[in-house]
Amino acid sequence: MSGLRNNLDLQQYSFINQMCYETALHWYAKYFPYLVVIHTLIFIICGNFWFKFPGTSSKIEHFISILGKCFDSPWTTRALSEVSGETTQEKTAERDISKTNFDETSPVTGDLPVPEKIVAETPSASVLDKKEGEQAKALFEKVKKFRHHVEEGDILYSMYMRQTILKVCKFVLITVYNAALVGKIHFIVPCRVHTEDMTGYNSFCCNHTKAHLFSKLAISYLCFLGIYGLTCFYTLYWLFRRPLKEYSFRSVREETGIGDIPDVKNDFAFVLHLIDQYDSLYSKRFAVFLSEVSENRLRQLNLNHEWPADKLRQKLQQTPEGRLELHLFKLPGLPDTVFEVTETESLKLELLNEVIIPPLVSKLVRLEELALVNCPAKVQHASLTYLRDHLKVLQIKFDDVKEIPLWVFSLRGLEELHLFGYLSQDVSKNATLESLRELKSLKVLTLKSNLSKVPQTVADVASHLLKLSVQNDGTKLLTLNALKRLSLLKDLELIRCDLERIPHAVFSLNNLQMLDLKENSLHTIEEIISLQHCRKLSVLRLWHNQIAYIPEHIRKLKGLEELCLNRNKILVLPPQLFLCTKLRHLDLSYNEIREVPPEIGVLQMLQFLALTGNFLEDLPNELFFCQRLKTLKLGQNKLTSLSPKIGSLVSLVKLELKGNRFDVLPPELGSCTSLKKTGFSVEHSLLETLPLDVKERLSEEL
Repeated sequence: MSGLRNNLDLQQYSFINQMCYETALHWYAKYFPYLVVIHTLIFIICGNFWFKFPGTSSKIEHFISILGKCFDSPWTTRALSEVSGETTQEKTAERDISKTNFDETSPVTGDLPVPEKIVAETPSASVLDKKEGEQAKALFEKVKKFRHHVEEGDILYSMYMRQTILKVCKFVLITVYNAALVGKIHFIVPCRVHTEDMTGYNSFCCNHTKAHLFSKLAISYLCFLGIYGLTCFYTLYWLFRRPLKEYSFRSVREETGIGDIPDVKNDFAFVLHLIDQYDSLYSKRFAVFLSEVSENRLRQLNLNHEWPADKLRQKLQQTPEGRLELHLFKLPGLPDTVFEVTETESLKLELLNEVIIPPLVSKLVRLEELALVNCPAKVQHASLTYLRDHLKVLQIKFDDVKEIPLWVFSLRGLEELHLFGYLSQDVSKNATLESLRELKSLKVLTLKSNLSKVPQTVADVASHLLKLSVQNDGTKLLTLNALKRLSLLKDLELIRCDLERIPHAVFSLNNLQMLDLKENSLHTIEEIISLQHCRKLSVLRLWHNQIAYIPEHIRKLKGLEELCLNRNKILVLPPQLFLCTKLRHLDLSYNEIREVPPEIGVLQMLQFLALTGNFLEDLPNELFFCQRLKTLKLGQNKLTSLSPKIGSLVSLVKLELKGNRFDVLPPELGSCTSLKKTGFSVEHSLLETLPLDVKERLSEEL
């Protein structure tokens, strides 16, 4: 053959090959690699979408973070060590803390990522330091907030359920059409191309060079797809096999004896089910931070670290009654170290949370008084036994009557009970006051409340009650008939009860020694004559009222030793007042008195006289016959001179003259040998008018 070679045959072959690839080759054989890539991307997206969706990913990441910290917390290790070290004997109450133990569940592969598994160290019962205690406390708060936030919804469960169902559907669809089309991959592909004018042929047999490889890969792909499908079906079976929106710690509670680990629900339960499929140890160690017992024990340890006995001992103060008082204010609990301060005689707990008085209280051998101010307290049985025999005084301040603990009424040795708070107006239905009759040794009862009548139960303790104080905060006290049965009563206080007259029930109290009617609405006290039947009455306090005058028959009260009529509207003092010759204490301050009768000199037993805040312009010389006076208050009057006879008051210890119109002071003040500068209240300019020797004597130390 001769001629020019133009390779037209190769060009024809190349053309026919391309035409056959485009027109005759099956699309599955043509695009199989791309389908595999697309399928893989779809499966990846469906399998990981809930890790990227903000509503689920944030919760998952937060849970994993908390879970890892809880697993590795020293507090968890301590709790587990105490559980593992327990024997059949019960531990002492001091070591009765939150405990956890673990059982095994069958592992199932889940989709929830978990932190790197941490191997717990050898259990150690060492005491947590302050930093570890604070970290554990923060974990309790995080778990509590996470639970509150996640338990409200089921977005995690819903998303996971939908994702699994979608994966199963896609698996079925992809498997079916791939299995149906895998036979379309052939090495030899018949092809008809209309090229007879160019090549002389219309029918060709083209070859798919990668058909053998694609066929093997398709079969392998279907096998892997089948394995993936089995996991999807198994996950779907796991989802429907049991309810995953509820999680019970029943086995943990049974094994550890901790009955307060709560069952959880919704998404919180779901993530715990998922983590169980990885390792159930995680959820069971996590349970330590769901237990209130464990949290209370941790709080107790932190309190003990923060409030050692030496620090508490510095807070001891003397009460007006002479007791050593330890006052704790706004603490999250009651430190055990309190019971190491054995010199405590009075314990005051104010605004403390969840107080439980343990048997350790028996260490406070000198404890006689307990005050609970807005602090509901529980008492263990052994503690109650000790308090029943040793506690003498109990004060309770409350906002709701339900805050009064019922164990109070089993304190058979209690002698004083002071209740401050609002009680039910229907006293007959007040179960708290009904329980008063159980206090067989009660001698002093204080009710600072809003009563409309004296409770009948007060009369039930009449056989031993010696002092009754009703402080009513302005509520009108209407019925006082129950007072008649208090035959042994010595002290009676009816303060701020809106009384307009002295109650008639008082006149039958033969043993009454002190009557206090402070801050009522008394305008007249004409019935004071009936108090003569109270032959032992020695103290009468009618202060802070609206009394305009003193009746003449006050002279009938021969046994009075103290009379308080300060802060009334008294204009005139009747001479008959001073026939109460046993008076030692007379307070007439802040009235409208303009003159003191000379009969005041009859009061030879008088030691305290207060006339502050009146309109006195002069004093009778007979006043200075009262030579036993130790306190004389004459401030804020209109006095212009002071009699030299004041020097006869040799027992005078306190003298108040400030707020008058004196020009000079008598030098006879130097004869008041018991008067010192610390007890002398007068303007500095007037003090300078005294002779130098008098000033020096007043300045001498006692």
